[in-house]
Amino acid sequence: MTTSTPSATATDRLEALGFTLPPVGDGAKYVEHRSLGSSVYVSGQLPFKDGVLHGQGTVGRDVELEAARDLARHAVVNCLAIAAEAVGGLDRVRIVQMLVFVASTPEFGKQSRVADAASDLLIEVLGENGRHARTAIGVAGLPLNSPVEIQMVCTTA
Repeated sequence: MTTSTPSATATDRLEALGFTLPPVGDGAKYVEHRSLGSSVYVSGQLPFKDGVLHGQGTVGRDVELEAARDLARHAVVNCLAIAAEAVGGLDRVRIVQMLVFVASTPEFGKQSRVADAASDLLIEVLGENGRHARTAIGVAGLPLNSPVEIQMVCTTA
């Protein structure tokens, strides 16, 4: 549920939540996204902010649930930046599927709660275009010791 007016743009709604789309960089070994037909596959994104990884560690041991949820929001904003670039603007993004990886202890079991933060942000920013199929899974480790990584598939709205 958004707190801004229905006429606000997706960028306005994102900024009202305290986020801005970061610039999209070039991957040296892989591309940030690949388009196939109308589908755009966004490479896994970590919770970087201003070029710095926003957190490290394992959820359930080093990282608390609320911190992991915040990291998921940052990671999904990075996904949105790539998706917006791929389809020609944030208002044109429609999320199809999101895959959330959570580096967590075996007994943590709340990976879906971490993913909920990213899902909620997508719906707040994109409305119905933010609703998506989703998978949230716990893993033993992620690149750079990140607690969260998010990958998504989107299309043009």
